[in-house]
Amino acid sequence: MNSSLLTFLPFVVLIGAMFLMTRSAKKKQQAAVSMRDQMGPGTGVRTIGGMYATVKEIGDDTVTLEVAPGVHAIYAKNAIGAVLEDEEYNRIVHGTGDDLNIDTPVVPDDASSLLKDEPADADKAEAPKLDLGKKDESAADEPKDGKTDGEAGAK
Repeated sequence: MNSSLLTFLPFVVLIGAMFLMTRSAKKKQQAAVSMRDQMGPGTGVRTIGGMYATVKEIGDDTVTLEVAPGVHAIYAKNAIGAVLEDEEYNRIVHGTGDDLNIDTPVVPDDASSLLKDEPADADKAEAPKLDLGKKDESAADEPKDGKTDGEAGAK
């Protein structure tokens, strides 16, 4: 009796794991369907590709989205990744919301304000030359026979 129980144990565990996986997949699918049912004209959405748009029209399997003012595109309902609250949609798309009042340093448009005040004749001062390890070639380094590297001797 003990050996028959041990032979069936892997099958029972496998069937249990399959049941749990299909159950969680069904829950996710039902959550996605209920999320898409919350959509209505004027609702802000994010597609699975990461594009933000406003719902204009809802069909049986498709959704017409306004991706820019006057620009409409038709998407499959399955392509809607998230239905956004109006406040969140406006914050992301239009940059409005409470997070604009945060005291963060302002980044300048150009780097000129980041430089310290230097004298006007700073451009005329020569910067020291860097030694890159290359010696100046002089006439003493040239070959004595007048030939340069790679030049074959003619006979």
